[in-house]
Amino acid sequence: MTPLPEALPDTAPALSTLMVQASAKAKLTPAQQRFNDLLARIELLSGHIQRLESWSDRHRYGHIQALREWVQQAQVHRKSLLLFVHERLQTTDFTDRQQRMARGLVRGLIDQLAASADPQVQALSDLYVSEEDTQEAAEEQAEAARQLRERIEEALGQPLNKPSQYQTPEEMMQAGMRQWQQQQEANEAKKNAKRTARKAEKQAKKKSAAAEKGEVPAAMLRELDAKSAIRTVFRQLASALHPDREPDEQERLRKTGLMSEVNAAYEKNDLTTLLRLQMQVTQGSPQSTAGMADDKLMAMSVLLKEQVSALEDDLDQLQSRLSRELCVPVRADADEAVMAQSLQRLQADQRYITESLESDLRRIQNEAELKRWLKEQWQLAKATSA
Repeated sequence: MTPLPEALPDTAPALSTLMVQASAKAKLTPAQQRFNDLLARIELLSGHIQRLESWSDRHRYGHIQALREWVQQAQVHRKSLLLFVHERLQTTDFTDRQQRMARGLVRGLIDQLAASADPQVQALSDLYVSEEDTQEAAEEQAEAARQLRERIEEALGQPLNKPSQYQTPEEMMQAGMRQWQQQQEANEAKKNAKRTARKAEKQAKKKSAAAEKGEVPAAMLRELDAKSAIRTVFRQLASALHPDREPDEQERLRKTGLMSEVNAAYEKNDLTTLLRLQMQVTQGSPQSTAGMADDKLMAMSVLLKEQVSALEDDLDQLQSRLSRELCVPVRADADEAVMAQSLQRLQADQRYITESLESDLRRIQNEAELKRWLKEQWQLAKATSA
């Protein structure tokens, strides 16, 4: 049985109180165990979502603000480097090789600043897109793209589709990622198709057997029973909470609020919320689940399984959204302190980049240091693209 998370602060009873309890005389039946397992899974997933949202509320705003500030400062320093190197290209006695290195660095800085739409950056972009520079840059990009293509094809285990269409490392990487994703989707589609086919085959056999015997399929019966079960709980709550039947004004307001929760839960087929509200309304003495017949529990399990699926989708979407926004992997089952450390490391990395740019800007005020720095940047760029 899936372990339950720590108790969550809630005015309604915990789902664990709704579980069927085994007695000394009788063990749980498979239907009772299934019912309990689904409740435990729902409580686990709900706890994951609540804790992840709480963690996000504590860290998200500050992290995004800190990253934004460091990125903005880095862009300011890149622009200063761009203007400085451009100005030195006009005034400093560079060799031909040093001029090529400086122009290559300028183009790289322009690429990094392209999203800013800064007029000065745009003017320099127009200036440095000459036929000679374009050819030189294209050759460099093509060689880097070729080397990257070899590594991607090795990782994929197959040739890249239409590689001649991609001229830059960025385009090659994006193409590789698309092809890898297509591979994964194709593999998953095959698995799903096999599962669907097997499931359809089983259902067809069951329906055929039921038709021969003149029976209604068990799954259809459970679905009908599930709808009946949730409708019964809803009607009981609606009768107990009807505000118009309450003479006390304060109690009428309380019941109105609870009835709103009941209506919302019923519209979403949220059986667990209805059961918890029922327990809350009856002050901890709901209809005992231990007394329910197995067929009733199986019917209710149909709704619980739907809730599990919906919660799993919600959790996946939450994890994906936070991972994109925070730029680090976010998982509900990860240690919160470890994820917070990942945010701090990312901020530290961006701060290091910003401070390195600022340090470079101070260093290259000296002409000799400028030339050494150009050589270092050129070698670094080649090592990165190799």
